[in-house]
Amino acid sequence: MTPVTVHATMMRTRLSDATLGALAPDVARPAYDRAATRIGVVHFGPGAFFRAHPAWFFDRMLAADPGLAVSAVSLRSDAVREALQPQDGLYSLIEREAGPSIRVVGAVREVLTAPREPDAVLARLADPATRYVTLTITEKGYCLGPDGRLDLDHSDVTHDLARPAVPRTIYGWLAEGLERRHFDDAPTLTVLSCDNLSGNGQRLAAAVLRFCAAAGVEGAEARFPDTMVDSITPATDEPRRAEAARRLGLIDAWPIQRERFCQWVIGEGVPDADRAVFESAGITFTADVAAFERAKLRLLNGAHSTLAYVGLLLGHATVAQAMADAGLAAFVAAMMRDDIAPTLRAPDLDLAAYISAILARFANPAIKHKLSQIAWDGSQKLPIRLLPTIQAALAQGRDIRRPAAGVAAWMAFIRRQAHAGGEITDPLAADLSDLGRATTGDAQADVARFLALSAVFPADLAAAAPFRAAVEAAYAALCGPAPRSVMALQ
Repeated sequence: MTPVTVHATMMRTRLSDATLGALAPDVARPAYDRAATRIGVVHFGPGAFFRAHPAWFFDRMLAADPGLAVSAVSLRSDAVREALQPQDGLYSLIEREAGPSIRVVGAVREVLTAPREPDAVLARLADPATRYVTLTITEKGYCLGPDGRLDLDHSDVTHDLARPAVPRTIYGWLAEGLERRHFDDAPTLTVLSCDNLSGNGQRLAAAVLRFCAAAGVEGAEARFPDTMVDSITPATDEPRRAEAARRLGLIDAWPIQRERFCQWVIGEGVPDADRAVFESAGITFTADVAAFERAKLRLLNGAHSTLAYVGLLLGHATVAQAMADAGLAAFVAAMMRDDIAPTLRAPDLDLAAYISAILARFANPAIKHKLSQIAWDGSQKLPIRLLPTIQAALAQGRDIRRPAAGVAAWMAFIRRQAHAGGEITDPLAADLSDLGRATTGDAQADVARFLALSAVFPADLAAAAPFRAAVEAAYAALCGPAPRSVMALQ
C-alpha cells in the first residue's frame, strides 16, 4: 500500500526527532532517550501490523533494554522507507476504543529497502549486536508447497539459490546472514515469525534448513520459537492521516491504528536473560503455543465467522453492529462459553477471561470491521475455525447445534450470494457459485450438496447423522421466513 501524502496546507511541520517537543500535550511519546538506543532487532516486512504490534512491544522494552531498537527491512517496496525515513523512523499509533488514545512509537531507528541496500541488510544480520530477527511477511512469503515444506521450485527460491548475493526471499537473507555469523563467531540469533501460521517457528526452521542444505550453506544456527500474535489492525486511510495530524499537531506520513487489545505469545527459545524484559512489556511465554493457537482459532476466529455469516443474513454490516444485536451477541457468547471452551485444553490461558476479552473486542464501536470481509474464503476458514470444535464436541457427546448453525449460515450465505448474482470471494468461488445457484431451499437436499464438498468437509464428519441433522435444522431456519429463530438455540 502506498501512503497518501497529507496536504501541506493542513500542517507544515513533520514528525521527527527534532519536533518531538512540539507534540500536543496529550500525545504519549517514547519513554527513553532514542539517541542512546542501539539496533538489536532486524525486522523483515515492516507493514502496518509490524508497526502496530512487534514494534510497539519493542518500544515498551527500550527503557529497560536500549539494545532492542529495530532496523526495519522491506523486501521489495520503498513505500515504508519513503514515509518513515524523513521522520527518523517515528510514527504515531492510534488505539481505537470508545476513547481513542495516540502515542508516538520510537522503536524503529532505521528503514532499509533490501533490493536497494543489500550490503546494509547483510551487515545488520551479521552484526554481533543483532540478537533478534522478526518477520511479518504473510503466509505467501514463506514459499511453502502443498506438503508444508519449502518449495525449492518456487521462482524466488530458485533465484536465491542461483544468486545468493541479491536475495528475494527471507531464506536467502537468513542463509547468508547466518553463515556470516557462523564464521565471525557471533552470538546465536533468535528468529521470531509473527505470521499466522500454525507452528510458525518449527515450519520456518525446517524451511531455512532445507534452503541452506540446497545452497550448501554451513553453520546456519538459530533459535526459532513458535509464536502467536493477535490484534485487529485496520488499514490506514486519508481520514486517519488527517486525524493523526490534528491530534499530533504535526504531519505523520503513515500513522497506523489498531484496537487496544494486543497479544504476543512466544514459546521456548528466547534467551533466559531477555525473558523478564519481554514479560514486562506484556509478552506471554508458554511451553504450549499450540494451545493458544487453538483457542484463538476456535474462540475468536470461529465466533467471528459465525457472527459474520449470521450477521450478514440478518442485515448487519460490521462486527460491532452485529454485537449490538442482543440476541445474536448472546448466541455467540453462549457458543463460546458452552460449546467451544469445553473442547479446549489451555493450562496457561484463563479461558473465561479470554472469552470476555474477545466479546469486548467484538463490541468495540471504534473498530469498523466489515462482516463481508470476514466472510471471505469460507471454504478455507471453516475447516480450521468451526469444524474442529464440532468434531471434538461430537467425540465428547456434547451439543453441537450452535457451532453447526455457523456452518449452516455459511451455506445460506453462499446460497443468497449465488441467487442474487453477488460476489463470492473464495478459492472455490466458481464451484460455490454453481452449487449455490442449484440450491432450492430444501434443507436436506441443499445441505447434502454442500457436505459433498470434500475440500471443506471430511468424509466422516459429512456422514455423521447428528451433524447433518443440526446443520439442516439451522439451515432451514436461516433460509425460512424467520431467520432469527436460529438464535433460540442459546
